[in-house]
Amino acid sequence: MFEVHLSQKAEKFLEKLDSAASSRIKDRLRKLGENPVPSDSKFITREQGEKIFRCRIGDYRALYKVKDQEKIVLVAKIDKRPRAYN
Repeated sequence: MFEVHLSQKAEKFLEKLDSAASSRIKDRLRKLGENPVPSDSKFITREQGEKIFRCRIGDYRALYKVKDQEKIVLVAKIDKRPRAYN
């Protein structure tokens, strides 16, 4: 079981969303604690030896790192599709 942590940037983005979209994204992120790399997740790149993945949640994308040793999923960024990769 992994712990799911949100960066400040991800938390602020969720606060600005309407409650329906926010709760849908939070539910999906909670599931990453059980399975950090589900089949619909996609490997993006490596940064300082850590793998960065993308999770698709409707029109939104969550970019996150999986820290296997610490058993942590760190959600770095959540945004709409075209802006998520900037």
